[in-house]
Amino acid sequence: MKTPGRNQRVGRWGEQVAAQYLQQKGFTILERNHRTAYGELDLIVEKQSVICFVEVKARTGTHFGMPEEAITPAKRAHLLAAIQAYWLENGRVEGTWQVDVIAILGRPSDPHFQIEHFENALH
Repeated sequence: MKTPGRNQRVGRWGEQVAAQYLQQKGFTILERNHRTAYGELDLIVEKQSVICFVEVKARTGTHFGMPEEAITPAKRAHLLAAIQAYWLENGRVEGTWQVDVIAILGRPSDPHFQIEHFENALH
């Protein structure tokens, strides 16, 4: 049985790994864990005037599938609604943007992990 908060610890670790990865790739972190009425946007980053809303999925194993498989149609709908709310909150309703997914497979206690960046994942 899982200890309380384990998924949250893995999620926070994954978001930190993803943020470091994106910064190394030249992205600027604009916001982390932006909350809207429709859900949370894990990372909002920018590179070359393109805003990327990054959904981070971290898993410690593949028993429930690969991390990127957690982007269900319902999750996709919540992401798109949260992005729309973000644009409206910030007074912008247009601009170049995309949704990326970063999938991480590993454990916070192990420095060896797999990371995969799916660019423009919801097109």
